[in-house]
Amino acid sequence: MARFTDNQLKQLKEDISLFRLIQSQGYVLKPEGKDHIMNCPFHDDVTPSLKISTAKNLFNCFGCDASGTVIDWMMKTQNMSFRHACETLMDDSGISLEDNKPVSPLTANADNQVILNQSVNYYQEVLKQSPIALEYLKSRGLDNAELIDTFKLGYANRTLGYKLPSKTNKEGIQVRQKLQAVGILRSSGHEHFNGSIVVPVFDGDNVVEVYGRKIRNNLRKGTPKHLYLPGQHLGVFNQRSLANHDEVILCESLLDALTFYAHGFTNVTTSYGTGGFTSELLEAFKFNNIKRVLIAYDRDKAGEDAALELSEKLNSENIDTYRIQFPKNMDANEYALSLQPANKSLGIAIRKAQWMGKGSEPARTGSSIESMQFDETSKAVKKEKLSSLTAQEVIPEPSASVVPEAGSDLDITIDEHEVNIVLGLRTYRIRGIAKNLSYEQLKVNILVSSEDYYYIDTFDLYHAKARLTYIKQASLELGVEDGIIKKDLGKILVKLEELQEAQIKSALEPKQKEQPILSESQYTQAMELLKSPKLLERITSDLTASGIIGEDINKLTAYLGCVSRKLDKPLAIIVQSTSAAGKSTLMDAVIAMMPENDKVQYSAMTGQSLFYMGETSLQNKILAIAEEEGAHNASYALKLLQSEGKITIASTGKDETSGNMETKEYSVQGPVMLFMTTTAIDIDEELMNRCLVLTVNESREQTQAIHTIQRDALTLSGLKANTRKQQIIQIHQDAQSLIQPLKVVNPYADKLTFMSNKTRTRRDHMKYLNLISTIALIHQHQRTIKSIESNGETIHYIEVEISDIEWANKLAHIILGRTLDELPPQTRTLLGHITSMVQSACQKGKLEQADYRFSRRDIREFTSWSDSQLKTHCGRLTDMEYLLVHRGGRGQSIVYELAYDGLTTANDAHMMGLIDVKQLYDCEKSGHKSEKSASSLPQVCAKSGGGLGSKNGSKVNAINGSEKINGKLLENARLGSKKSAVNHTVHA
Repeated sequence: MARFTDNQLKQLKEDISLFRLIQSQGYVLKPEGKDHIMNCPFHDDVTPSLKISTAKNLFNCFGCDASGTVIDWMMKTQNMSFRHACETLMDDSGISLEDNKPVSPLTANADNQVILNQSVNYYQEVLKQSPIALEYLKSRGLDNAELIDTFKLGYANRTLGYKLPSKTNKEGIQVRQKLQAVGILRSSGHEHFNGSIVVPVFDGDNVVEVYGRKIRNNLRKGTPKHLYLPGQHLGVFNQRSLANHDEVILCESLLDALTFYAHGFTNVTTSYGTGGFTSELLEAFKFNNIKRVLIAYDRDKAGEDAALELSEKLNSENIDTYRIQFPKNMDANEYALSLQPANKSLGIAIRKAQWMGKGSEPARTGSSIESMQFDETSKAVKKEKLSSLTAQEVIPEPSASVVPEAGSDLDITIDEHEVNIVLGLRTYRIRGIAKNLSYEQLKVNILVSSEDYYYIDTFDLYHAKARLTYIKQASLELGVEDGIIKKDLGKILVKLEELQEAQIKSALEPKQKEQPILSESQYTQAMELLKSPKLLERITSDLTASGIIGEDINKLTAYLGCVSRKLDKPLAIIVQSTSAAGKSTLMDAVIAMMPENDKVQYSAMTGQSLFYMGETSLQNKILAIAEEEGAHNASYALKLLQSEGKITIASTGKDETSGNMETKEYSVQGPVMLFMTTTAIDIDEELMNRCLVLTVNESREQTQAIHTIQRDALTLSGLKANTRKQQIIQIHQDAQSLIQPLKVVNPYADKLTFMSNKTRTRRDHMKYLNLISTIALIHQHQRTIKSIESNGETIHYIEVEISDIEWANKLAHIILGRTLDELPPQTRTLLGHITSMVQSACQKGKLEQADYRFSRRDIREFTSWSDSQLKTHCGRLTDMEYLLVHRGGRGQSIVYELAYDGLTTANDAHMMGLIDVKQLYDCEKSGHKSEKSASSLPQVCAKSGGGLGSKNGSKVNAINGSEKINGKLLENARLGSKKSAVNHTVHA
């Protein structure tokens, strides 16, 4: 069992507040100067004798001499061992226990931009594991997982320094110098944003600015709450939204902008304070043809003055300006928190924004858009006027502040913020009921008034002592008997419990998933794609147009894998290649064509990160991980999620009511489509047999083709092609949103065959079947949707056609043929090169193959492969006895003999055991129904001349991952043909 490092223990003792820990356990602390005192829990203590030093983070009892750190406190109060106490504290604080030597999240030899991006990624991971930071976001109404991921919000808690290499070595010095250069570290070595919520600003994929907001209130005098990177402000926050609107909300701070975004108003950006409207922002407005700017600066003197000055500047640029009017001395975030629901209150503020231009106010005709909502049952398009400023609902006109409740025995009125109850001459105003989402407490603020007298207090109605105190004090203030107030509180308690019950049930109801709304033109283009008679060829050609040259089989398989997220058992994809071969480019191109709501992308994952993502946050989504190595610690959870469709963990957590530690269960529901890339030559066997493994073409010809397209991208035609690429991506995203998660029935399932000589084919067989189902699913708009009643439930489904099986066989021959080969694809490729080299040398020297010897250097010169690659692959070929090792002269150097007979082309990929679809076509022509069993198939189809070993069967060969069929790309193959299968042969 690994020991704790000094850094880990030091971090625990310094970073975890003893004061807050004691408070969380329910103890009452009294201030005494800079410190606090309390009754010692370790002995009978009448007068407080235990002192807590806030500055030193230590406790000491003058009665029993108990003393120590947060670790000692946990050991004593919770009866824990030293290790158990440390593990519990680390679990709560997010400090890593996995390695004694922390792995640096930063790359020392990376450039400044990469260092900045990596720092932001690290802060985001810290935020997700920090209860303090998440609680702060919750207090600002920004505790939204999608918001955190979209804008990569983070938290700097001084732990970055613990993760870096030592200051004494070269790597540690180098990475710290770069962190100081980009502004993450100060010249003193301290983190610039320590104790701050971090909000990065992006230009494309690169971080160009970072904003930090301190979350503690007890800051030293003069400590700024708002921080930015040193130097001038760069970048436009939420820049991508500007292209989709002609009206934008401009906030004073990033947290205000996030507030609007969190409540559905996505066309929002921000300046950097009242004086921080940059020329870059103005150019972005002009470039995106922004017609109106709604200035949402704080409603104070500085905000008013800045809004007036900015409106004159924008008006001179022919941009209309409006002023969103919040209550005085209030900003957007405070306003949203004060008036719930926030989307309605913000919408009303937007609607009532005041014109700031000269002359008469122009008509805001562009404030509404024609929204197309497709009706599946009527096949019609409904047009609705929706505000372009909200993504959730039309903002209603404000109603009366108080609405009497119908059918109530009490004279009661309820609005969004408070409950008012009249009992005799007494009026009770109750606030805070919305915060009570637990049956264990009912803490509210109650103001009772009668004529000119009133009394107000905040207390828990379930605490008898607190109720008695309120009754006594209220009766004294109002001059009425205790019994009257007591009866009033009883009636109020019963009513509030009813409201609390309804509130809790509403909170537990599952939220309806928001459906995408397509315009008429978007819907038409998407359906044109889905109804294309050559849909799979169209997908391949569109991916080519998006910049992925070659790789036709890989592109199509990866795309279908992403579509399978709609199935109960999705496929999983791993793209394997050496570094810089293009695996990430392939994954990014395919992922880009999927809707934003249906994918979750990470660069890396920690060991337990999956378990805390929310029970349904990954359900029927794509989980894309940039590098398999970055998810190594989470590999066990990923494998379980892929095979079982669900993962569950039991973890220690704190009870919200009592503050005591308890075991909590966290679950994540699948199914999930897993998409990863890797440079590893040897992939984890358990992970690989759950996935389809795609290998990138690394040939010289492919490299030349990539160079050509890279150069073309810089030409005028390349600029036009990039515009077309964005259109293609949008069409595919829209089309994906129209694919329904229907069930798939395969009427030919009992006739399908698959090799069974290895136990791992049990999983590969399911991959093959799911691949067929996926191909059928993507053709659902070309099929008849059928339904059946089962156990009182209506199930909608589509059926597999023979053309789906034909396509699946084409892909399986290559993808599964490689996977089930005893040699990995790259090793098989090298064997082909060695075979060509040896055969050529033997012909020239008129030698027998057994007499020819060659070294690794000969292979390196022939193939141009690196020596590290050759060491690995030659070692594998030697172990598998494809190469024989001989000792040569000159110091006994190693030479090889090729033992491989070369009867089969080294690059052949063929999946044995798959049925020849010609049999299915012939059977269908002969009128044989799908009820026929597989055993009767040879007899009923004997006249067709087909068979599992028939020469008429499909044969697909792959050369280095670049596939051609009959000398043409896949887009020339027929889809849905009812004729016999054509022989498909790959040519170099």
